[in-house]
Amino acid sequence: MNNLFSNLTPVVKNLLIINVVCFIGSAIFLQAPRFFGVYYPDSPFFHIWQVITYMFMHGGFAHIFFNMFALVMFGPIIEQVLGSKRFINFYLICGLGALVLQYGVQAAEVYNIVGTVRASEFIRLDMFNETISSSLPISQDELGTLGAIYGTPLVGASGAIYGLLLAFGYLFPNMSLYLMFIPIPIKAKFFIPILILIEIYLGFSNSGGSIAHLAHVGGALFAYILLKIWRVRRGSMY
Repeated sequence: MNNLFSNLTPVVKNLLIINVVCFIGSAIFLQAPRFFGVYYPDSPFFHIWQVITYMFMHGGFAHIFFNMFALVMFGPIIEQVLGSKRFINFYLICGLGALVLQYGVQAAEVYNIVGTVRASEFIRLDMFNETISSSLPISQDELGTLGAIYGTPLVGASGAIYGLLLAFGYLFPNMSLYLMFIPIPIKAKFFIPILILIEIYLGFSNSGGSIAHLAHVGGALFAYILLKIWRVRRGSMY
């Protein structure tokens, strides 16, 4: 483990530090995720800086632990392949790509309820009391959906992390992965696509509670697009 951390590449090390510092800060200032997590663009709580800061907010210890574990495991080798400058661009663009797909899904949900992707003129939100009311004759379930979209921030580096996972599977398809609870090696070219397919299924089946599964898919999708645009050669090593 000491060897693992001593071999961290510069950008990965800084991303790890920033995420941990932000997590500690959000544990002290409990309202931080509400101001630095990202909201639907039509929400009264949306601010432009949130499209970046949301990647450094997390919803709990397990959330940040698994994201940072994946960053430490897969990030350094990808940074070595892409170079530090391109790597940080890759990481941030994957995070933004996750948000693009998430916004598309939310816009479709809002449209299905009110007939437009902008419902702010029809609803009233109270951030701190977490209440919502509407001037439209809609059901309580629909009102709850609008409340979740407009009043719940998206947080976490998971979109960017799924971009790293996709890049790892793309660059090193034959490298075997040993996973917790699965005592047999699985090649990256099998494991990563299966993981993404599970996220697609969970996203469209509305399973998994508050987890934004399709945002994860968005991060992976933008990772693939970037690797193609940059003409990063697909590997076959290991």
